[in-house]
Amino acid sequence: MGQAREHWGSRLGFILAAAGSAIGLGSLWRFPYIAGENGGGAFVILYIIFTFVIGLPVFIAELVIGRRTQKGAVSAYSELSHHKSNWKMLGYLNILTCFIILSFYCVVSGWCLNYSFMSLNQFTLGKSPEEIKNVFNLVYTSPDMNLFWLFIFLLLNVGILYSGIRKGIEHWSKILMPALFIILISLFVYSCTFDGFGKAFLFVFSPDFSKLTSSNILNALGMAFFTLSVGLGIILTYGSYLKESENIPKTALIVALLTLSVSLLAALLIFPIVFTYDLPPEGGPGLVFQTMPILFAKLKGSLIISTIFFLLLTFSALTSTISLFEVLISNLIELFHWTRGKALIISTSATFVLGIPCALSGSQTLFPTWTEIYGKDFFDTLNYITASWMMPIAGLLTTIFIGFIMEKHASHDEFLKGSMLRKILRPWYFSVKWVAPIAVFLIILEKAGILGTLFSYLK
Repeated sequence: MGQAREHWGSRLGFILAAAGSAIGLGSLWRFPYIAGENGGGAFVILYIIFTFVIGLPVFIAELVIGRRTQKGAVSAYSELSHHKSNWKMLGYLNILTCFIILSFYCVVSGWCLNYSFMSLNQFTLGKSPEEIKNVFNLVYTSPDMNLFWLFIFLLLNVGILYSGIRKGIEHWSKILMPALFIILISLFVYSCTFDGFGKAFLFVFSPDFSKLTSSNILNALGMAFFTLSVGLGIILTYGSYLKESENIPKTALIVALLTLSVSLLAALLIFPIVFTYDLPPEGGPGLVFQTMPILFAKLKGSLIISTIFFLLLTFSALTSTISLFEVLISNLIELFHWTRGKALIISTSATFVLGIPCALSGSQTLFPTWTEIYGKDFFDTLNYITASWMMPIAGLLTTIFIGFIMEKHASHDEFLKGSMLRKILRPWYFSVKWVAPIAVFLIILEKAGILGTLFSYLK
């Protein structure tokens, strides 16, 4: 006889866990540097639009699928498609995407742990802003240290995930996320005093659409998916632990607003430092690690503040990685009837193995010709492929599934359970069935060069 499905203890617990899955590193680490690489304003405006028009409807769709079946991605798509084997592949795509993201995400999380330890040792003491910035280059190119902190971070995941949903994921989300909000807001207030704040505000919110490229547009869509954790099976999995009384659309909107707010707050926290000290806004994956220590070095009590910030960044990273691991674990338990402990150990061990070339990317100890052949190092290659291709494709297939494969009455019934928002049912369904898939499909065609070629041919 199967185990009873565990549920969230409260709406707050689910909201903080779902928001934490994105806010941890999606908003704080990835959004600022991706916005910087894509020119700021126009990219940010598109990101906001995509979040509400495409990301949020797909987020709701995943919750609907998850709660309807009370199962992980593979079993959920199989059941709702009346066991058509082709749709199982979407569940496997979710698993594969989560696994690949975990391999480099845990390396970044290891950097957070490393910076916490470095902060205790006052690594910024006596250094100029340029010297503080260059410390990250040393971290990125240190193979043994990256492997060590990757291993330690994976052990933290094991400790939390072994306890399950309520005692593990929900319990820690309730503690860690409020603490992160408090320190973020406090640091944002301080960043407003920097000379570069005005320039940073214009960079983030003043769009120049003439500079937009198809790549910028696809990256904005990928960012909307990434910060809402859609196209990964995370929200579907978390939805499978929801009670029937939960108001799905209202809860989803709260999570989207929280995630969007933190992304923008992170940008307005980091870019004032970038422009004050003439750092490049397209600083890449190391941007948060290069800018925040410069801010902390200017503050009294920098040892305490810097250590607390990077510890909180580590713990918020945990809320992201445990959600990714939960997709792997829940599916392995259902598909192979493993115990939670066995699924957890196999998932984390496999992640460590794939994480090795990611951890060694900076030093090029492994695959030394990778960058020359593929144009990006191993770390950046996986980062790019998952956010720009795998997640949008999975999101596209999810919208097709709920719009054309899942029975209409089933999706409508699940949407309305615990909700008084009947008026938005039809707009949501229209967006999921038509707006989202068409928009994502056109952007993917443009990114692949097919749309541009077609337009040239028609001319």
